[in-house]
Amino acid sequence: MRVILAARREDRLEALAEEIRSTGGEAQVHQADLGSPAERAGLFESACRHGCIDVLINNAGFGWYGYYSKMPWETARQMLAVNVESMAHLTSLCLPGMLSRRNGHIINIGSIVGGFSNQGVALYAASKSFMDAFTTALHRELRGSGVHASVMRLGPVKTDFFKAAKQLENGGSIPAERWAVSVERVNRALWRLLNKPRRVVYLPGWLWITQLADPLFGSLIDRLGPLLLRRSD
Repeated sequence: MRVILAARREDRLEALAEEIRSTGGEAQVHQADLGSPAERAGLFESACRHGCIDVLINNAGFGWYGYYSKMPWETARQMLAVNVESMAHLTSLCLPGMLSRRNGHIINIGSIVGGFSNQGVALYAASKSFMDAFTTALHRELRGSGVHASVMRLGPVKTDFFKAAKQLENGGSIPAERWAVSVERVNRALWRLLNKPRRVVYLPGWLWITQLADPLFGSLIDRLGPLLLRRSD
């Protein structure tokens, strides 16, 4: 595959692109703030100059932990732009070409909190819930078209996600960091998904049980969950 890497930090992109090239792969870098509609459109145009877009991986996103009442609106607005608008916009740009070729795969990188909302991540959980609903509907619309839509519902992953969240205004430490899995493990699961498309993948796999947590234990979580947030405040 020829890979187009897009994010704000060009130095990190170039380092990853060089790693891909050193193993015989092809990679191009496009620096962009995916919270900007104009820069998303620019990314799409740039990618198209390298050929057809066969796979779109919507991975851009960031988190924030704490009471929603203390979340600055500018942080909330940026989260909606990156976590929600970016995914929907890039999908709308790439999907027509995939449908015309009857081939393609859209993979959205979600989170278990999309279906298991908890204290401290109100807007982040809502953004991932949007992703879950969007991907499910899209998956069903695309059935028989040759194009696939999938969501990866991940637990915590060892990236800069946690550090970045803590550095935002009024942001706190996200407790789940201690249980994070490696990026390599996610990559292996993503590769399996590309080779065998399905609507949803949980990682770690046992997290599928979170679908049952709220119906079975929601009333208990209502009482105990806020205590965890107070302790981190």
